[in-house]
Amino acid sequence: MREYLPILMFLLVAIAFAGGTIGLSSLIVPRRRNPIKDSAYECGVEPVGTARERFTIKFYLVAVLFILFDIEAVFLYPWAVAMRHIGLYGLIEMILFIVILAVGYLYLIKKRALDWE
Repeated sequence: MREYLPILMFLLVAIAFAGGTIGLSSLIVPRRRNPIKDSAYECGVEPVGTARERFTIKFYLVAVLFILFDIEAVFLYPWAVAMRHIGLYGLIEMILFIVILAVGYLYLIKKRALDWE
């Protein structure tokens, strides 16, 4: 249990810092409400339409593909850490993994799945 004490202390300091910063900012910041500050803000552009607007399936497809290829990169980190222990077999497996990813990515480019048109 003693080896977890630094982690517990770090967690308590992090929670105290986060709570203290939020609490202090709510006390210090002046509250001046006006219609411009209360309006919706969309990257500097006036919001048009409702929040219930429909999106095309292309939007969701690109989002899922981004998540897929972003998550796949995470699998490279444990492999890099364990490279000395897994040896040549692990290297061949990772090369195969990267080749499969590259083939999938080339297929997406060929099918124009990442185009926004």
